[in-house]
Amino acid sequence: MEFKYSRIFILGFGFFGISIIWALYNAYIPIFLQDTFHLSKTVTGFIMTIDNLFAVLLLPFLGALSDMTRTRLGRRKPYILLGAPSAALMFALIPVAREHENLALFMGTIILMNFFMALFRSPVVAFMPDITPSEKRSQANGIINFMGGLGALLAYFGGKVLYDMNYAYPFYFGAVIMLLANLLVVLAVPEPEEYRKPGKKLSLKKLLAETSHKSFGELKENLKDVFASHERSLLAILLAVFFWFVAFNSLETFFTSYAKYYLGIEESTGAFMLGLFSLSFMLFAIPAGFLGARIGRKRTITIGLILVIAILLGAYIVGEGSRPQSSSLSDPVVMTFMGLFFLGGIGWAMVNVNSLPMVVDMTTEEKLGGYTGLYYFFSQAANLLAPPLAGVFLDLIGYKTLLPFAVAFFALAVLAMQFVRRGDVVRSKGDALDYVPDMD
Repeated sequence: MEFKYSRIFILGFGFFGISIIWALYNAYIPIFLQDTFHLSKTVTGFIMTIDNLFAVLLLPFLGALSDMTRTRLGRRKPYILLGAPSAALMFALIPVAREHENLALFMGTIILMNFFMALFRSPVVAFMPDITPSEKRSQANGIINFMGGLGALLAYFGGKVLYDMNYAYPFYFGAVIMLLANLLVVLAVPEPEEYRKPGKKLSLKKLLAETSHKSFGELKENLKDVFASHERSLLAILLAVFFWFVAFNSLETFFTSYAKYYLGIEESTGAFMLGLFSLSFMLFAIPAGFLGARIGRKRTITIGLILVIAILLGAYIVGEGSRPQSSSLSDPVVMTFMGLFFLGGIGWAMVNVNSLPMVVDMTTEEKLGGYTGLYYFFSQAANLLAPPLAGVFLDLIGYKTLLPFAVAFFALAVLAMQFVRRGDVVRSKGDALDYVPDMD
């Protein structure tokens, strides 16, 4: 199938919708848990790992299952059609559950929403390399992340306006947009023809058994190869992924709480600050992909990490030195945070856009879904650890530890990246760029 950037933009609507959901979820669910149900930060952190727990348990399995699936629609779309509408419904019911102030009902709703989101997340991610040749994947991932950033931007900026009107409105809005965006992907992006030919029929029991063997058996073998290989590039990049997602997820989970309970401003203003981060991420996502192709993915990621560290140190100094006088966006302290976060989003784009292509280029076309699951295993394992670990620090010491906690893990990621030797771009004769996969 001929590669077209227009198809990647349309596929990006899947990430656009998913990003809206997660931005709203991470911005407001911790506030609901602390304000409505009076839970500690540590317990809140554990609850915020539900999505990551599903991801660690299900994403490798679902990535492998979608690799094996053959239908007239293709191998990824059936999971989108099953997961997206169900997740949208559960997401829209979250404020209804909160209104009843029943913790069991609220927990049941978010658990089901997280389960249905997990059903289609890995297939959507694996869809991009299905339709993109290796040498275009950094650029294509830049487009995908641009669309994801646009979704988060809409959630943070539009969500503030809607949240200030009624806390339920962002959830209704996010559910509808996510559903429509993923239906657009199903209708407008064809899968490669070889995946649209129904394969041999298997019983459900046999299919699940084969998939379990392929996913978790393959994951076990892949992990064994990662740690046993004499060449440490794959281990190094996956450890870096783990470290920077511990850092990022701790911020994503608790920054609105930091804004409300430490800086003394409205949570919607804190979410708006995160929106500036998403704005610059969105604007720089596509250039970050081309930059990775030009100067190398490793170098681009390292520069991005150093930039994020510098920005967070600056934000820490500002937060410790003064307090906002109001939640107004024109308050000098709020404006300083917004300016710093705008710069931070540029660094995060340099990191995030170039990391997945490094991992998927270390395998064969047949294992794209499995290696996508491997990448997400490390990132979601990090996200599983980050909220409760950060929550313990916040409970024991206070919110002033949030930014230093993130800085420490971003610094560990910088260190790990220095051991990556392969899976990057090199210049061949005539200054053309060739991609060298790490096949260890």
